[in-house]
Amino acid sequence: MTNLKGKIAIVTGASRANGIGAAICLFLAEAGADIFFTHWSPFDENEGNGIEKEFPAFLANRISKLGVKCFHIELDLSHPGSPVNLLNEVEKMMGTPTILVNNATYESPSNFRSLNTDILDRHYQVNNIGTIILSTEFAKRYEKAFPGQRGGRIINLVSKGPDPNNLAYIATKGAIIAITEPLSVGLAPIGITVNSVDPGPTDTGWMNEEVKAHLATLFPMGRVGVPSDAAKLIKFLASDDSEWITGQVIRSEGGFLGK
Repeated sequence: MTNLKGKIAIVTGASRANGIGAAICLFLAEAGADIFFTHWSPFDENEGNGIEKEFPAFLANRISKLGVKCFHIELDLSHPGSPVNLLNEVEKMMGTPTILVNNATYESPSNFRSLNTDILDRHYQVNNIGTIILSTEFAKRYEKAFPGQRGGRIINLVSKGPDPNNLAYIATKGAIIAITEPLSVGLAPIGITVNSVDPGPTDTGWMNEEVKAHLATLFPMGRVGVPSDAAKLIKFLASDDSEWITGQVIRSEGGFLGK
């Protein structure tokens, strides 16, 4: 059984009951990690799958009942000061974190006709600047707090594929795929591994029955992915057992036959 007792984990983007972020929080907490998660309701309300106003408090209560500490804040990662503000808050409430899961994302459909600089910039601010600066700031604080130790973990959620209606999202997620290996090389000497997980099509509330039925035919196992599938892998990557795995983009897709 994975043991994360004594670890402090940040999970960004845990806003919805059926989201991957919430599943990650619960799996890490069940393994003993203290959890600090973020959420951003304006995105869920205006452009996501709908707002669940009471869910962050519900999730925090559920995590606390597992016997670990839990705090959360609403955070807009597109704001330049958000990475530093988040880490300051975590250190104030819990201490220096050793695990960072970059799950928060911005996604709005765009094809070659609709794509413009504003759409691309909104994706870039969250998916690239927010994620990368949070990761490097996390690494600098880890290096200072844990010299000579090798328990740091950065895990990114990424995506890919030939969807012509998600150009900005796939392009900015592709940048995170690209930085995974060089960042892992830079952070290995200070004891931090860096990996990315591509969960493939996952039923987080955006699929209707028609979409699920179609996608299920592309999974050899006969079902679409669910949030716990990604969370199980991330729990392993957050553990000491994954120390020799770094710089990898892992396709945790259940053998998905799509591209």
